[in-house]
Amino acid sequence: MKERAFKRVIGIDYSGADTAIKGLGNLAVYSVEGNGPPHRVVLCIDGTRRRWTREKIAQWLIKQLKEGDQPTLVGIDHAFSFPERYFKKYPKAMGDWDTFLDDFCKHWPIWRKEADKGKEWLKIEEAKKGNGRLGKPGWKRLTDECTPSAKSVFDFAVKQGNVAKSTHAGIPWLRCIRRQLRESKAKVHFWPFDNWDIPEGTSVVAEVYPALWKGLFGPRPEKDMTRDQYDAYIIASWLSWVNQKGLLGYYLRPHLSPKECKQAKVEGWILGSLGLNRLGVGKEVSVKTLQAS
Repeated sequence: MKERAFKRVIGIDYSGADTAIKGLGNLAVYSVEGNGPPHRVVLCIDGTRRRWTREKIAQWLIKQLKEGDQPTLVGIDHAFSFPERYFKKYPKAMGDWDTFLDDFCKHWPIWRKEADKGKEWLKIEEAKKGNGRLGKPGWKRLTDECTPSAKSVFDFAVKQGNVAKSTHAGIPWLRCIRRQLRESKAKVHFWPFDNWDIPEGTSVVAEVYPALWKGLFGPRPEKDMTRDQYDAYIIASWLSWVNQKGLLGYYLRPHLSPKECKQAKVEGWILGSLGLNRLGVGKEVSVKTLQAS
């Protein structure tokens, strides 16, 4: 991959605690323009600040990637796909990533139609009831096994950093974002599903995990910054740092065998995880380590 800088990076900390149209305090967006500092992106409706909803984040991101004339790197804090064992159990979901997205949304609707109400939005727990497409809490993707402290996308019992809820809540919106950007012919690459290598002048949407970079950027820069806002700030800060230093290519090609690369294109991969943890190398290479080398 030829090294080149993105003009902008966006970090999104995600939650699946309620319906897609519910304003949530634990949804947060931070952006970095050029070499500038991260700044919080605030949702304003009719001049009034509002809490982000998952629907509004999707709409905002589509607009940024469709109308923007600058390559943008987007990091979203939830899994983009499921473990290989899920596809073995449900082979109809197997194929390319779009096949999975379509199959998932068919079996995990985020709303239902009511004759007297029209569209009724669902919480994840409501969609989960009676759902026949469940995995087991012990099932992990290869990237989860290679990333310290990463949890299973099926472990709904986890309270702190519940990636299961955010993943099941977020995947339908990934499908929505991808479809609308394709219709508009926007140049956007969903990594690594569209390939490990990224074409020049293309925006990128990738899965991230801010816990990898905790402690690298000091204390919260603002006293009233929430934990979720800080996570989005960390995502934007780290992506901006590796982008500016020309280190992004190092992370776009994790240390995987050809067989593992094939598996990861089905399961997805956490951008920032090098795949070294399961080899006994120890902790992931950090920004400070790279800076000192």
